[in-house]
Amino acid sequence: MATEFQERARRLRNAVEPVAAGVYFAPEAHAEYAALGFEAGPSLASKDGIERPELKSYFTSRGASLGHVPGEVVAAAFGCFNPKVVVPAVAAGWRVTNRDDVLAARERGATAMLRRVLGDQPEGLGRATELLRRAAAAGTMPGHAIHSGLRSLGFPGTPLGDLWRAADLVREHRGDSHVIAWAVAGVDAMEILLLTEPYWGVPARSYAPSRAWTDADMDAGFERLQRRGLMNGEQVTDAGLALREEIEVRTDELERPVLDALGDDLDELLEHLDAWSEAIIDAGSYPKRIAGVYNTGGGPHFGSELTVDSAAELFAQRA
Repeated sequence: MATEFQERARRLRNAVEPVAAGVYFAPEAHAEYAALGFEAGPSLASKDGIERPELKSYFTSRGASLGHVPGEVVAAAFGCFNPKVVVPAVAAGWRVTNRDDVLAARERGATAMLRRVLGDQPEGLGRATELLRRAAAAGTMPGHAIHSGLRSLGFPGTPLGDLWRAADLVREHRGDSHVIAWAVAGVDAMEILLLTEPYWGVPARSYAPSRAWTDADMDAGFERLQRRGLMNGEQVTDAGLALREEIEVRTDELERPVLDALGDDLDELLEHLDAWSEAIIDAGSYPKRIAGVYNTGGGPHFGSELTVDSAAELFAQRA
């Protein structure tokens, strides 16, 4: 049973996600990257019709906050992606564009998506941005590479741009915290993905391939987890689920400065973010399937009322 603090931390995680990460699925962003010379993002109409990011532009644009860095640095910061894919993708990306241009394209794509869905001045924009900026400013820098890279960029200086940057800072702070937590727990990138699938209630090998891991990589990962008693075949054990929840709790704890900075204003922030996130999902700029699965075990969000048990059934229906 999650504590009140964990519930609050996970509700913030869930509410900020589509606002910050809608850029990865927004057609406006894909068009901006294509204008730079990247391939267009493919539309997976056979599933949900939402465009997934093209990997070279994804790794380069998100990683550009770190500087004009090689793929090894991007792979280290992102944590759970297969470096064998990240490293050449980033190298190819830097042959297409430069840091300033890809960061500008990313900002334009994100704000254009928010403008399309929310309008120029959604109610509560100024207050929500103020609260997100307060939360982001409280985030710790040591061990938080992507969050710190975003800090180095400052704020765009436009209402929607500042909202997005503040949301991205909060999102990436938790993402960095999560990498810290699972690394300290003694699991590797492959293993955290394999443990996360049953933790979310989705089938084995259904999520890990999205991070560019192969069947052979997953086979080896399952074998390592079995030796530690965390998996029985491809079925997670009680010890495996307990470790995965411990990792999430440790992640929550690393977010305490962010939550403390918001204090009693968290509910006011969530009121705005929940509504905007639901609108972004309904508009097709963040996948319902990913949102539904991601939000298991974290409290009320997007009206999903999902549990770990019901998420697996929902995943099967939408896959």
